[in-house]
Amino acid sequence: MIYLDIDDKNLQAASDLLRAVTHKLRLSIIKLLDDKGEINVNSIYTTLKLEQSITSQHLKILRDNDVVQTRRDGKMIYYTLNYDKLRVVEKIAGDIDKLIRESTKRRKHAVR
Repeated sequence: MIYLDIDDKNLQAASDLLRAVTHKLRLSIIKLLDDKGEINVNSIYTTLKLEQSITSQHLKILRDNDVVQTRRDGKMIYYTLNYDKLRVVEKIAGDIDKLIRESTKRRKHAVR
């Protein structure tokens, strides 16, 4: 049996982070930032053909979860990915995958 030592606060943080990066539109923003590196908010909504307000709402969710970082230059705000946080996402996803595989394997053995 696998014992999970996860407190509610950490579980909620992991859930929020996964929710932030698995939304279709936010994934498009993440992919764009990964392709372009640093890019300003105007370029994000123009490239993705989105309304500015919609883009801002989704960027706020990514900022609140520390997935993106910002830099201000005058009136322009530039965004980059926080790859350290994305590695956390990758680890969480890998851990969940491992738990699912182990659980499936145990169920198959229990049925035999």
